[in-house]
Amino acid sequence: MGDPSPLPLLFLDVDGPLIPFGGPSTPRPGGYPTYLPPAGRPDEGMNPLLARIDPRLGPRLAATGCELVWATTWMDDANAYVAPWLGLPDLPVVLWPDETDEDVAERERTGLHWKTRPLVARAAGRPFVWVDDEITGADRAWVAAHHPGRALLHRVDPRDGLTDADFETLTEWLDTP
Repeated sequence: MGDPSPLPLLFLDVDGPLIPFGGPSTPRPGGYPTYLPPAGRPDEGMNPLLARIDPRLGPRLAATGCELVWATTWMDDANAYVAPWLGLPDLPVVLWPDETDEDVAERERTGLHWKTRPLVARAAGRPFVWVDDEITGADRAWVAAHHPGRALLHRVDPRDGLTDADFETLTEWLDTP
């Protein structure tokens, strides 16, 4: 028997999906809720916006059945600060390559997000979900044309961060062959 298919990748951004920003939305007219740091985790010197991360998101992300990968400008700081806040182990981190002149020209011409090409390269044909607050139709079109596997590019409203509706979308996509 051959090896089972690898788990889908879930590329996860921090600012927007996990740390809501940009002004409270209708469901949060009183502002953003804040959470205490996890037990035994000192909060001194940490980014004050971490308090906006709902620690209940960690178990929900872990339960997706995906291989979680940080796809954020937080880079290794996501493992130092965000993963412990969420109760997650250290996760792989996408290392962003320097943009070439061709990348910049394409981004300016088409609106393609600077993360799109590196994420498709990192997926290397594997099914993946990308959760970010900056995904556009240009990214979806490029992935559809350049990635042979299944892909869900899911845009999260940065004012709300990940919601129950977002998890329903992820679950529906993951449950569909």
